[in-house]
Amino acid sequence: MTGNEGARSAEGAPTTEPAGMRLNKVPPIDGGRGGTPDLASVPSEKRAAANAIELHLEPDTKKAGSSAEDRTGTAVKEFNAKDGHGWATSRALKKAHTAWEDQVAALMRRLASDKAALRATATTLRSSDLATGSQIRRPSPLDQY
Repeated sequence: MTGNEGARSAEGAPTTEPAGMRLNKVPPIDGGRGGTPDLASVPSEKRAAANAIELHLEPDTKKAGSSAEDRTGTAVKEFNAKDGHGWATSRALKKAHTAWEDQVAALMRRLASDKAALRATATTLRSSDLATGSQIRRPSPLDQY
């Protein structure tokens, strides 16, 4: 068996191409344009997203990180032995808490980076538009009139 016995085309006729090589002919959802034709950038939406990061995500993330820090510290103290030997749970909690702190710090850096990028994008796109416009349009002698 070669893999193409019994294979049929979309019209029902037998086909000779291998079954693994047939492509279904379904038109693309966007009509074959390949995505959106233009870059759409709305500065007000970028400002709103940056403000949401600054006013909600950053403070809430910091608060959640602090809350876990307090609770973990209490648990570590409870599992820490009074006789100087301690439980394995206490050491494991300390290690997990260190990993948690690193993850919260990385997330805070990422949020700050995203916020800065959102705020800078409007300026960058506007500067690019102005630069492109000045390159495309050359001065005309009629500009003096």
